[in-house]
Amino acid sequence: MFNRRQVLAGLATTVITTMTSKQVFAAPIKIDDTSALLVIDVQNCFLPGGSLAVKDGEQVVPVINRIARSFANVVVTQDWHTVGHTSFASAHPGKKPFETIDLAYGKQVLWPDHCVQGTEGASLSKDLSIPQAALILRKGFHKDVDSYSAFTEADGKTTTGLAAYLKARKLERLFVAGLATDFCVAWTALDARKAGFETYVVEDACRGIDTQGSMAKAWTDMDKAGVKRIQSSDIAA
Repeated sequence: MFNRRQVLAGLATTVITTMTSKQVFAAPIKIDDTSALLVIDVQNCFLPGGSLAVKDGEQVVPVINRIARSFANVVVTQDWHTVGHTSFASAHPGKKPFETIDLAYGKQVLWPDHCVQGTEGASLSKDLSIPQAALILRKGFHKDVDSYSAFTEADGKTTTGLAAYLKARKLERLFVAGLATDFCVAWTALDARKAGFETYVVEDACRGIDTQGSMAKAWTDMDKAGVKRIQSSDIAA
C-alpha cells in the first residue's frame, strides 16, 4: 500500500530538483579571463548591399557590440581573398555562384567574388565597436584553397595559428558570433572543439546563408561536436 506522506514527499523532491536544474540551466554565463569572443567576418561584402550579402546580417552588429563589452579577450576575423580566388564562381568558366565543384581538398561551394584584399567590401563594418580586440586574423588569402574556419583552411591541414595564440594566452572558453552561421561560424566552432576548447555559438549574434540545406547540417554537426548553442541574453552583463 502506498504511504501518502512518502508519495507527497517524493513529489516535492521531484519538483524541487526540477526547479533547481532549470534555475542552474538559466543562470547567466559569467565571462572570465579564460573566455574569448571570436567575431567572424562582419565585413561589408556580407552586409546589405554587399556582393554576398547575408539576409539580416546587419542585425548581428549591435548584438555583438553589446556582448563584447563583457570580454577582455576578443579576436576578429576577416575573409581576405585574392583576385580570382578558387572559391569564386568567376574563376571557373561556365560555373555559377552557389554551384558545387570538386577541388583537390574536397567539395567547394562557388561564391560571387567577395572580400577581395584591400577593397571596401573586405573592410569590417564601420558600426562594429570593439576597441579592445587584440587580434584581427585574416584568412582565405591562399589563392588555391578556401578558408571558412578561423583555425584551419579547407584542406584540413593548413592552420592559421589561432589555436596556439589562444592557448598561449591560457584561454579555454570560446564564444563565436558573426557571419555566416552555416559556413565560417560553424567551421570555426567545429575546429575550436577539435582543438579542445569549450565552445559556444551565440545564435542571435549570427545569421546564415542556408544554401542546399547548409543551416540544418551546420547545427547538426555542431550539436554532435558538443558546441553549445546560446542566446546573447545568456551572457552575464
